Amino acid sequence: MTDTRIPPPLTGDERTVLNNWLEWHRGTLAVKCAGLPDEQLRLRSAPPSTLSLLGLVRHLAHVERVWFRRVLNGEDIPKLWDKDRDNDADFNEVDTASVKEAFATWEEEVERARAISAAKSLDAVGDRNGQDCSHRWILVHVIEEYARHNGHADLLRERIDGATGE
Repeated sequence: MTDTRIPPPLTGDERTVLNNWLEWHRGTLAVKCAGLPDEQLRLRSAPPSTLSLLGLVRHLAHVERVWFRRVLNGEDIPKLWDKDRDNDADFNEVDTASVKEAFATWEEEVERARAISAAKSLDAVGDRNGQDCSHRWILVHVIEEYARHNGHADLLRERIDGATGE
C-alpha cells in the first residue's frame, strides 16, 4: 500500500487542525496494517496481552461508533463485537473474527463519524453517561485514542516484519 496520508497543517483554524490530525491517525492505522495476511493481523503482541493489529482495528471501529454516533449524535445503537458481554471482546476474539468484516466495519464507522462531525459545531454537546461532552473534547479524545494505539500498532508491525515509521 502506498502511503497517501497528508501531514496535518502547521497552521489553520481549530476544526481544520483537529480534523487533519484525526485523519492522519486514521491513515496511520491503515498504513500499519497494509499488506499483511489475515494470520499476521491476528498475531498477538506478547502474553498475557491480547493486543493485535486486527484487535486494534476492531477497537477503533468501536471507538468511532461510541464517541460520534452514541455520545455526540445520541444514537441508540448497540456496541460492536459483543462488548456488553466482554468489554475486551474486540481484542480477545480475533482468532475467528473476519478480517474483511472488521476493516469494512471500521471504514463504515469512520465514514459515519466524518459525516456527523462535519454537521456539528465544535461547541455541540452530547451525553456521556449523564454528563455533557463537547464535540471538541470528543475530537481530541479520539485523536488521543488513535495516537496511543498507533504506537501499539507500530510495535506490533515491527514485531511482525520489521517495518517501522510514522
